[in-house]
Amino acid sequence: MIPVNEPLLGGRENEYVSNCLSTGWISSSGSFITRFENDWAKYCGAKHGIAVSNGTTALQIAVDALRIGPGDEVIMPSFTIISCALAVVRAAATPVVVDCDPRTYCLDLDQVAKAITPRTRAIMPVHMYGHPVDMDNLLALASKHGIAIIEDAAQAHGCEYFSRQGGNNAWRRCGGFGTLATFSFFANKLITTGEGGMVLTDDDVLAERCRSLRNLCFQTTRFLHDELGYNYRITNMQAAIGVAQIERMQDILTRKRRMGELYDSLLSNVPGLILPPKTDWAGINYWMYTVLMDEKIDKDAFAVREALHRHNIETRPFFLGMHEQPVFQNKGLFKNLKLPVTERLYRRGFYLPSGVAITEEQIHTVVEAVREVLK
Repeated sequence: MIPVNEPLLGGRENEYVSNCLSTGWISSSGSFITRFENDWAKYCGAKHGIAVSNGTTALQIAVDALRIGPGDEVIMPSFTIISCALAVVRAAATPVVVDCDPRTYCLDLDQVAKAITPRTRAIMPVHMYGHPVDMDNLLALASKHGIAIIEDAAQAHGCEYFSRQGGNNAWRRCGGFGTLATFSFFANKLITTGEGGMVLTDDDVLAERCRSLRNLCFQTTRFLHDELGYNYRITNMQAAIGVAQIERMQDILTRKRRMGELYDSLLSNVPGLILPPKTDWAGINYWMYTVLMDEKIDKDAFAVREALHRHNIETRPFFLGMHEQPVFQNKGLFKNLKLPVTERLYRRGFYLPSGVAITEEQIHTVVEAVREVLK
């Protein structure tokens, strides 16, 4: 079976983890944590990094850092992982979901503008499958209404956006745009710590609040609390792996882009197959190699994925929209809401094996299987 994702630990990971073991710094304190936070924040163009236990907890801390709560609304794409809506629901606020742009699979900015109300506290853009959101226009919209941005960059390691903000035309890395930005370092991400996440921000006060929330809201006096926080700490060993990965970031990004370009060239002439979105203002990272089937193909994504599995090819489905999730419908959310682009993506799209460790031989095998299944 060719796995949908396999990480590549080809740097100094063993050396750095061995250092943690030999010195005894194996828990949630240690020099690698600070180094990991500083290195990733600098890479993304942010002032502060706060490492946490995973990407979901990063979103929760970002929502709580802004003191979002009952009566507040957060606008987000329906086409995303449940972690985004979960963070808002856990804060007793209301997620407001919009459809996505069919060109990029990211949230539709026109629908975002229409969804803003006096109760809107934040917008949560998600750089979907490694394609950036149109951040300049989103930031202008947020600024006009005094709304915070929680930038979900979990899938966008190394992605760039060509920004024209302030008349300064420049490529900027995703994760450096939001009031707060969040990352995941799960095993299928370009940078992995196995499990892990991070919140980035330029705001000193928000950074300190995130650090407090991460660590049970301990005060200067130990075991004295005036607010409830979480134990969302990352370990020094996980951070050590992350540090080693960041050292190889350019190589990792190059490998992913070569992988995507090879898939592009081999699948470009397959009838009915729509390849990953690309725009001239986005530097994508091919986090996952996505394919979408148009109506010329008389099978849905589930049937094609099942057939590929019989060819020993592992795949993953696209996200089921938040508005179709039973858990939220049972809470009375999103009643009778129809979002056709999100619904089509789930039923017609999936992604192919595309981990950092995939080989050219494996890619050719996958493509042969895709051609066989779709012919």
